[in-house]
Amino acid sequence: MKSKLIEKIGYGFGDMSSSMFWKIFSYYLPFFYSNIFGLSLVDAGVLMLITRIWDAVSDPMMGIIADRTHTRWGKYRPYLLWIAPFFSIAGVLLFTTPDWGYGAKLVWAYVTYILMMTVYTAINVPYGAMLGVMTDDSNEKTVFSSFRMFFAYGGSFIALFCWEPLTNLFGGYGTSGGWFYAMVAIAAACLVLFVLCFTLTREHLRTESKVSVGADISSLLRNKPWWLLIGAALCFNLFNTVRGSTVAYFFADIIGSNASLVFFATQIAFYAGLFLGVGEVSNMLGVAITVPIASKLGKKTTFILVNAALVVFSIAFFFIPSTPGGYWAMLVIQIVISILTGIMSPLVWSMYADVSDYAELKFRTASTGLIFSSSSMAQKFGGALGGSAVMWLLAGVGYISDPAVLTKGDVVQPAEALDTLRMLMSFIPAGVALLAMVVVYFYPLTTKKINNINNELKRIRQTN
Repeated sequence: MKSKLIEKIGYGFGDMSSSMFWKIFSYYLPFFYSNIFGLSLVDAGVLMLITRIWDAVSDPMMGIIADRTHTRWGKYRPYLLWIAPFFSIAGVLLFTTPDWGYGAKLVWAYVTYILMMTVYTAINVPYGAMLGVMTDDSNEKTVFSSFRMFFAYGGSFIALFCWEPLTNLFGGYGTSGGWFYAMVAIAAACLVLFVLCFTLTREHLRTESKVSVGADISSLLRNKPWWLLIGAALCFNLFNTVRGSTVAYFFADIIGSNASLVFFATQIAFYAGLFLGVGEVSNMLGVAITVPIASKLGKKTTFILVNAALVVFSIAFFFIPSTPGGYWAMLVIQIVISILTGIMSPLVWSMYADVSDYAELKFRTASTGLIFSSSSMAQKFGGALGGSAVMWLLAGVGYISDPAVLTKGDVVQPAEALDTLRMLMSFIPAGVALLAMVVVYFYPLTTKKINNINNELKRIRQTN
């Protein structure tokens, strides 16, 4: 089933919106909590991890609800329109810093973070599940996933590249007001993008879950490819978040604020937003080459080879010196790593759609929303574990994060903290990528098996 180009673009707008928020949360929220909002590194780490307990319930719950939704707009698409305003409001509240005592501010952080992740679930789980009902062709799903991730990285680039300039425009990078109004601007754009996604897309397949909720959950727990893909996706999100959430600290304390690159005889500032923004553009290039690579090598082989390359280049990053020439080398490796992770993103989402088809054939259950909710859960668990691990490790090595101390300037971090930052950008994510390779090695859904599943499902759907 071939879909119109406008639908693929519209579908991409949805993750463009989600990713603008998600990348800011993943890469800047730990820094915001510790260096702007004023939480201790330990408290901020506990906060980001404990809230994932709620996600373990809310994500599958949202998948079950979406699977059993029936409207004239379809099962999953209506949530894009219904939840979009609350999505934007929750993001603004998350970056609001009330002038309260420490205990009250900690409670506010818990409430707003849980609210944001709940709303993110309510819109992103149905959005992801839409992929399973927009086409019945496995290759076409990879194309949709590629459009999704291309626009996602485009949105991430805009948000990350503009974040620090926006905070400076609205009061300063080191001020709570600057962060608040920067998020207001991003949130407004996200609202428009989700409305466009709803308007431009359609659900072409009609699936219906004819079994109980308990049977759906039971079949999910017996789904071996699902378990393996969850593990691989968790590793992938952990890899991205560990590196990404370290960048703000890495630039603040190792690179410094006066670093620059000489480009065509012109000096340009070398700052965290530039480093991350270049990564997002490189992600887009990776997405663009995913379909031909995965079509030739197969999804499983592509996944393993990409992670092997991530191991090599992540380790190489550790040995780059903090010199003007080293800054260019850092940027080059960031480009290469980002191209590789750009290949991974649509691959993972397309593999979830394949797992959904496998479940429909093997267990006779249309649990697309439930299966895709697990992808959201893996994404958020990976983000939480990565962000928490970074803050706890830094706290353990004596990293100085007290805003009252930092505002005085000339803070010298302990040598062990600086070494840990380098490890968080290199050897630690390399280990995570190696683990992902091992997990996917046992993933059973090869290209041949997926083609057989799709052919059998087409026959069943035609007879019904």
